[in-house]
Amino acid sequence: MAIKKLTIEEFLALAKEFPVLDVRSPGEYNHAHIPGAYSLPLFTDEERKVVGTMYKQQSREAAIKIGLDYFGVKMKKMVEEAESITANHKLQTSNLKHETSNTVLVHCWRGGMRSAGVAWLLDLYGFKVYTLVGGYKAYRKWALAQFEKEYSFQIIGGFTGSGKTEVLQALPGAGHTIINLEALASHKGSAFGAIEGKPQPKQEMFENLLAHALAGTGYRIQDQESGIPQPTSCIWIEDESQRIGNLQIPMPLWYTMRRAPVFFLDIPFEERLAYITEEYGKLPAERLEAAILRIEKRLGGLEAKNALNHLREGQLNESFRILLRYYDKWYNKGLNNRENLASLLNKIPCTGVDTKTNVQNLLSCKTVSA
Repeated sequence: MAIKKLTIEEFLALAKEFPVLDVRSPGEYNHAHIPGAYSLPLFTDEERKVVGTMYKQQSREAAIKIGLDYFGVKMKKMVEEAESITANHKLQTSNLKHETSNTVLVHCWRGGMRSAGVAWLLDLYGFKVYTLVGGYKAYRKWALAQFEKEYSFQIIGGFTGSGKTEVLQALPGAGHTIINLEALASHKGSAFGAIEGKPQPKQEMFENLLAHALAGTGYRIQDQESGIPQPTSCIWIEDESQRIGNLQIPMPLWYTMRRAPVFFLDIPFEERLAYITEEYGKLPAERLEAAILRIEKRLGGLEAKNALNHLREGQLNESFRILLRYYDKWYNKGLNNRENLASLLNKIPCTGVDTKTNVQNLLSCKTVSA
């Protein structure tokens, strides 16, 4: 079989059906990778370092020879791992259409010797192999380009405790497209966001996940004459600050979000307080205390002290009252720090934090686009 080289667009189209084998080192893969790709490293991190040093200090030929020393003893195991990956991929994706296919997509960092070596081995064994021109570097160029596009966003706004995330998550059931930034970032956006202990991805991996999510919304070329990409429909997204935990929304995408209409769920303070106390009040007190201490300087010494004292005395409602006022102040500042806010802001009166009712309230707003 002949090994076929693909552009990034062709590669990603086939990746919807067939497994992607990332043959970079474990360290490179763990830092960031194409979402859904499987790690099948040609070299360990240390072996990669040795080969790279040999390439720089001696020659390409010397690097290839030492690389072959590492590669030779791994050939059988790599073939068996590729067989296992393809079998599991078929089961996980219910890919019955290609039940007997042994097609794999292979890439390394720049589409060079590592992917060529593994592609040769798998092709020799009987796999149908595609490689990525430009490797992961080409993928990153594609990913960053997704943030430059002019998406048609509709922003769900509202103070902390408004249940914005729950409303967002309910919209696909009503036939609407969403991007869940907090899910991609593994963080809820406040000092309490990481309280459940789930680690955030690295910035580069977050960008990869976000680029894939954006590309999956149906974004395509509509104007064939100008070649200008246009969104096929509006995309709902939650109002966020640029930073979500330790991660940042890419600046071009952030600017697009700031120009989008905001649909503000206007819910009474006491209703939000009851909701937020119920949501976070079940968490261990020491984690709540640590979260308060993270914002101590911004909260102010006295307010932080009072919030901590209420927490320690079991007065959760009063502790969260202080915190909610703090977050309301900062959210309001961010909301108003928009150009042309008067033309973007649509306030939607809501009596309480009720997802079903507030979805109906949101979609009943006359300025909402389909």
